Amino acid sequence: MASKADGETGQAAERLARAVRAEIGKAVVGQEAAIDLLLVALLSRGHVLIEDVPGTGKTRLAEALARSLDLPFRRIQCTPDLEPADLTGARVFDQEARRFAFLPGPLFASVVLVDEINRALPRTQSALLEAMQERRVSEFGEVHELPWPFLVVATQNPVESVGTFPLPEAELDRFLVRVRLGYPALEEEVRILEAAEVPLESLRPVAGAPALRAAMERADRVALQPDVARYLAELVRATRRHPAVELGASPRATVALARAARARAALDGRGYVLPDDVQALAPAVLAHRLLLVPEAEGGRREEAAEAVVRELLAQVPVPVEEG
Repeated sequence: MASKADGETGQAAERLARAVRAEIGKAVVGQEAAIDLLLVALLSRGHVLIEDVPGTGKTRLAEALARSLDLPFRRIQCTPDLEPADLTGARVFDQEARRFAFLPGPLFASVVLVDEINRALPRTQSALLEAMQERRVSEFGEVHELPWPFLVVATQNPVESVGTFPLPEAELDRFLVRVRLGYPALEEEVRILEAAEVPLESLRPVAGAPALRAAMERADRVALQPDVARYLAELVRATRRHPAVELGASPRATVALARAARARAALDGRGYVLPDDVQALAPAVLAHRLLLVPEAEGGRREEAAEAVVRELLAQVPVPVEEG
């Protein structure tokens, strides 16, 4: 039986999601699923990797989310000459105080868009990896905590490979979800012509930090019943046995999928996770974490990995609610 706290869990997150979707929808057309995945990541304290070709609205979507929640936003354009200090910040000499002081870099924002992440050198990506995992940066032996909340929205173009450095598996594993926006339908593209005239500066905050914190804390309390938890774990474990998979999803992926499912349930107004939540999120949470055997990729790793996850969703038995 759902408790009063369960009800509050769903209501807080559902109200937040409804308001954010409506505000972002003024400037971003036809990306409801992507907006929901960003909200899932935010409530789960995770990060997002958006893979798509240029011009599909990745930057606009990330900034619109930040503006709708009144969160500080920064954009980092990755290039091969980008240094770790260009992300984290550096120690500079303060003439007045006559001492060195730390000058925070662009990572010290609540929503950080890391554009074309795969164009940054591996050592620069490693600095980002520490920030994503530990939510802090280290500089000359000093540790600097990053703001709360902290959401990295990284993008990469899956088509271009010249001048890029593929993300290692350990870094991919730090992204809670991978999102693909895709091209819009005809009617949506017509509406984009109108939305393009809406400046992002016109978007207004629909919720502040207290409401966001309450939604995150209540989403943490969403119930994950034993049968659903076992189904979730069996689905992740199945990725390790699939013949097309060389390296399956790790236990970190199991935890990530559970966190994401709790957030989705809360956004839907529920205080408990359904198998539907697990099924809806599994491709976005698991596919990018799979390392396939070369003959299974067929040149398009993303599509092949998602196909594996969807095949397993059809094979792993779903728990049936009694009564």
